[in-house]
Amino acid sequence: KSITFIEEFKEMTSEFKEFPDYVPDDGITAAELVSEPDWEDGSTAASFFSGKEGLTYNDFLILPGYIDFASKEVTLNSPITKKITLNTPLVSSPMDTVTESRMAIAMALMGGIGFVHHNCSAEFQAEEVRKVKKFEQGFILDPIVLSCSHTVNDVKKVKESYGFSGVAITDTGKLGGRLLGIVTSRDIDFLDDFDQKISEVMTPREKLVTAKAGTSLSEANQLLQASKKGKLPIVNEDDQLVGLISRTDLKKNREFPQASKDKNKQLLVGAAMSTHEKDKTRLDMLVNAGVDVIILDSSQGNSIYQIDMIKYIKNRYPDLQIIGGNVVTAAQAKSLIDAGVDGLRVGMGSGSICITQEVMAVGRPQGTAVYRVAEYARRFRVPVIADGGITCVGHITKALALGASTVMMGSLLAATSESPGEYFYQDGVRLKKYRGMGCLAAMKDGDGAKERYFSDQDAIRVAQGVAGSVVDRGSIYTYIPYLVAGIQHGCQDIGSRSLFTLRSMMYDGKLKFEKRTLAAMKEGGVHSLHSYEMKLY
Repeated sequence: KSITFIEEFKEMTSEFKEFPDYVPDDGITAAELVSEPDWEDGSTAASFFSGKEGLTYNDFLILPGYIDFASKEVTLNSPITKKITLNTPLVSSPMDTVTESRMAIAMALMGGIGFVHHNCSAEFQAEEVRKVKKFEQGFILDPIVLSCSHTVNDVKKVKESYGFSGVAITDTGKLGGRLLGIVTSRDIDFLDDFDQKISEVMTPREKLVTAKAGTSLSEANQLLQASKKGKLPIVNEDDQLVGLISRTDLKKNREFPQASKDKNKQLLVGAAMSTHEKDKTRLDMLVNAGVDVIILDSSQGNSIYQIDMIKYIKNRYPDLQIIGGNVVTAAQAKSLIDAGVDGLRVGMGSGSICITQEVMAVGRPQGTAVYRVAEYARRFRVPVIADGGITCVGHITKALALGASTVMMGSLLAATSESPGEYFYQDGVRLKKYRGMGCLAAMKDGDGAKERYFSDQDAIRVAQGVAGSVVDRGSIYTYIPYLVAGIQHGCQDIGSRSLFTLRSMMYDGKLKFEKRTLAAMKEGGVHSLHSYEMKLY
């Protein structure tokens, strides 16, 4: 057998006898290793995402462009739905450890928008929406009103609920009643007896400066500034209260020029709801509270339940903006676009507290998901929200460069001062609790979490999320400016003066992408140091 093998080997190698000087050429040249056709750097988005593998934000980098402008010149206005455009492309997630009224107010003041979660009663959610709509306005068309029979304690409760203590007093205790006076914090701050009647401490009608109904906002502002009063009641010819203007609102307008507002100068706010029949009542309450946009909250949006709910809402409230989702494929997006959505929410299993991909074996890496859905949805002028997988400001820039119009954040905002819940300390670190809506604790606490993951009818619930904690990030009012500056600097390095230009560059093939190896990822982070301190802002 050995002799036979040797003879066969000789026959196999006999062809090389004609090339006695042949030397095998191992490896490739440096030019072949790093070059591409025509010496072009990187790949276009269409080419980069043409393969069958899914990519996350950490898998690639965007190659730099040409800078001929300052970072502060970059404009970040971008649509979240067909009819609503934000001045800042940042959105807070509808999670019960992220967004209630306080977060929604802060996000709107900073130019973004917050979506109030629905893992609560419809009444509570509608009241949270109402707080946002009442917080800052030009003319306050439905101010809080009390009567003389109320007490100082009632004013205290107003302050606790709404964050302000300037309350108009009428004979009926309602808007439209005859104006009798006003109670402000100056009237009650140093009182010990909270059972005193309001009539005993209020500033009476004869000492008030008022404006007549029909006065323009600019005229009312001038009158308020000239009078040096904190509140300016608006009354009709019968001295009945029809509105109010607050000096603090004028100051907020100066401090937050990018604030997201509707045509009535009220802050924009969104809310989440399920696709269940019983949430049609929730919808009516949210609309009555003044909600601007609804998110249909589902882990998998391509369902008959969501399609039917979209059609119902569009029939009942034709002007109400609807965001559908979540989706990660063009086929999913098509179903919801055909049903009439005004925006899409993209992401499945990419959040830091989400384990859907691991448990359900379903989902898609977020980079590929955002690009694929956005590339399809743009043909119908439907904006896309990149939801999940954001761990730093660089990921926000990458999501926007892949076609997303806005970016939704959960963990990045959960440890800010404005998120629900209390801080606590562990090992000397200041933390806040943060949990996925698919975790068992969230499902136990409210129906919204169960309905989002189609688990409301299950005898045994399968968790698709976890509960944990996140490190304190301070206030939204300092954190969001850091994110905005980071996005602007990223766009500057790319060579884009606006998010519209950024998306155009990507679709025109002018924006180039390059894949990162594991070694490249290590090189791009902090390395080779004995110790270091990272303070981002």
